[in-house]
Amino acid sequence: MFSRAFSTANHLLNSWNLQRLTVTQLRKMSQQVLHSNVWDSDPELFAIIQEEKKRQLTGLEMIASENFTSLPVLQCLSTCLHNKYSEGLPGQRYYGGNQFIDQIERLAQKRALEAYRLNPEEWGVNVQPYSGSPANFAVYTGLVEAHGRIMGLDLPDGGHLTHGFFTATKKISATSIFFESMPYKVDVETGLIDYEQLAKTARLFKPRIIIAGISCYSRALDYKRFREICNEVGAYLMADMAHISGLVAAGVTPSPFEYADVVSTTTHKSLRGPRAGVIFFRKGVRSHNAKGEPIMYDLESKINQAVFPGLQGGPHNNTIAAIATTMKQATTPEFVEYQKQIIANAKRLCKGLQEKGYKIATGGTEVHLLLVDLRNVGLTGAKAEFILEEVSIACNKNTVPGDKSALNPSGIRLGTPALTTRGLVEKDMDQVVEYIDKALKLAKEISAKSGPKLVDFKKTIECDEEVKKKVADLRAQIEEFSCKFPMPGYPEY
Repeated sequence: MFSRAFSTANHLLNSWNLQRLTVTQLRKMSQQVLHSNVWDSDPELFAIIQEEKKRQLTGLEMIASENFTSLPVLQCLSTCLHNKYSEGLPGQRYYGGNQFIDQIERLAQKRALEAYRLNPEEWGVNVQPYSGSPANFAVYTGLVEAHGRIMGLDLPDGGHLTHGFFTATKKISATSIFFESMPYKVDVETGLIDYEQLAKTARLFKPRIIIAGISCYSRALDYKRFREICNEVGAYLMADMAHISGLVAAGVTPSPFEYADVVSTTTHKSLRGPRAGVIFFRKGVRSHNAKGEPIMYDLESKINQAVFPGLQGGPHNNTIAAIATTMKQATTPEFVEYQKQIIANAKRLCKGLQEKGYKIATGGTEVHLLLVDLRNVGLTGAKAEFILEEVSIACNKNTVPGDKSALNPSGIRLGTPALTTRGLVEKDMDQVVEYIDKALKLAKEISAKSGPKLVDFKKTIECDEEVKKKVADLRAQIEEFSCKFPMPGYPEY
């Protein structure tokens, strides 16, 4: 027994002696870890990052919610601001050492109001939400409270998960678990929001908030009509402009600020900033009572406290700095031209696909995206998404009006912000149309071989030598085309 214990102790001592390093050696190693580049310290990870960079550069990025942010934004994200904790608001922090963090957040707030031409006496802004989903949840938490009622565009009709999505058998989003939600719908024939039915449903449901916002709807929203409905039922109007915030800043699409009580947004879509969220809220006089006395808005403290300490901890200060420089960019003439080009490209893409015989939901587009209904060509959205990705065109499958199942959608959503950032203009979109058409026709050909199941469709692409060659040839053409256009950011990553 004693012998075994001694042997074990001796083994541990020898191991310690072998591993023991001098303080100087430890310090040197520590400095190497702290000051080396990631390509030296973690080449395995860096190789994957470079592969993603290559994918972005060689492919056509057409996911409507994605964009390529600027070098200044990327530089802000990798600064020392990442190191600082700053729970609370400027001037009201729970930690010391925030004098410069306060300056940065106040600058971001000021520029956010300026980007949308807002009077600081009438509007306030919180730039701390980590992204659009928690921003929306913070608004509901502050203004509706648990199990209060909200209304948003149904997800299969072009709305967003965080507008209260649920199915007949399950509450999918936390916004339908913690709040009582009622969707409004689009007309199945036209694909347009049915405002009259929305009004009727609101009168019955009596929501606390009505959300005017989309994730896949290609027409400008009628904020005036939303306001009228909200006034009738005593609801707040919340505009979720996440997708169109860049267009709104440039003044090339109707602004929600004239009519809304609260406006939420992400900053990484058409606004082309960091991955983050922002909440704007009304200040000052909301209405007048029967005696003519003013009734004031009380949104500021409710929303700020819902963000922190209600739902979040310390804000991401590097991201807030990136928001600040994004909002500065959004006030430039170059940014306005960029947003105009986004819409021009979307319209040209839409027209080209329609001329090829594809059906576009709502019959066209007024914004940065379009929804292609593939039922008339006999393809599912899943097959279309897969073949396009195989030839280096990124998009996403999407439900179209009239779809019976969100799990088997009949369309694909296409957007132009990212391609426009890389410098594509209308004539280039004509070539993109040709590539999409070739890919979808190839998908039809493969589907005829494979049958209706997606798993067999994928297997045919993977195993059929003739199909593999056709896919590879088209991919090569698209990647050669894509590489002609520069991409902002760091050259190597």
